[in-house]
Amino acid sequence: MDKTTTMSEAIARYVADGATVALEGFTHLIPTAAGHEIIRQRRRGLTVVRMTPDIVTDQMIAADCVAKVVGAFVGNSSAGSLGELRRRVEAGTLELEECSHYGMICRYLAGAQRLPFYPLRSYAGSDLPRVNPGLRKVVSPYPGPDGGEPEQVYVVPPVHPDVTIIHAQRADRRGNVQIWGLTGIQAEAVYAARHAVAVVEEVVDDAVVRADPNRTAVPAHAIDAVVACPHGAHPSFAQGYYDRDNAFYRRWAGISKDPERLKAWLEEYVLGTRDHAEYVAKLAADGTWDRLAVGSAPSGSIDYGRRLRKEHP
Repeated sequence: MDKTTTMSEAIARYVADGATVALEGFTHLIPTAAGHEIIRQRRRGLTVVRMTPDIVTDQMIAADCVAKVVGAFVGNSSAGSLGELRRRVEAGTLELEECSHYGMICRYLAGAQRLPFYPLRSYAGSDLPRVNPGLRKVVSPYPGPDGGEPEQVYVVPPVHPDVTIIHAQRADRRGNVQIWGLTGIQAEAVYAARHAVAVVEEVVDDAVVRADPNRTAVPAHAIDAVVACPHGAHPSFAQGYYDRDNAFYRRWAGISKDPERLKAWLEEYVLGTRDHAEYVAKLAADGTWDRLAVGSAPSGSIDYGRRLRKEHP
């Protein structure tokens, strides 16, 4: 029942060359440390699926890990462009399959529910079907409004990653994963995949999870491996653990714009470190973690209640 392992072992086991890898976490809890370990293990030919391809995707592309990106919003989270992704798309050396945010949600839902497609209305009038032939129309099998002609609706195909990797605040050793703050599409991305790895800020006792069961976003039966990795979402944030590193996001625009500077950054901070603990230590030297420290903001407590045993006469 104990699914805990190291990051190195989890990536070695579940991420093979040519695999389809989903990295999910929306705005916070982005599995950056997992992406860095994929770079260290020099995986090649990956298809990266991410609702919002961002800095970690740019880094993996620059390290020659990625052949294709599947996603929606692409960018450096309000701070600029992804230089390497842009260079390779414009050069025709990286395949980019574009959807909308909701389109990506629907693809995960279809994958999780083992459906052949998922319908949505939001592509009507959009240019996306022109650039992505996988976005198609079907005729509804039911009459239209007021008994009229059946409607035509857009549909998206399912996505079935070989492995989904998520980051979260905590999990127990069996793999019950708990998340609070902003939540994204983590659960659906996990259920859509063949395997799933949960990277967490801390591994906690079963009793901690049982005391607050409604925070369990992904249950143990869907998780193959649990990796404890403090600060593993940097430069994004983990609600309650550390803040978003806005200064790094701003710096990344300049780093990724210059291929030589980007290569040097990867050599120093990723390929030049044995693991994420060394990466964390390097950032500690310039006061990063002090700068990103957060104060306490308890959310209160609730009483789930318990049945009282009554003696029968």
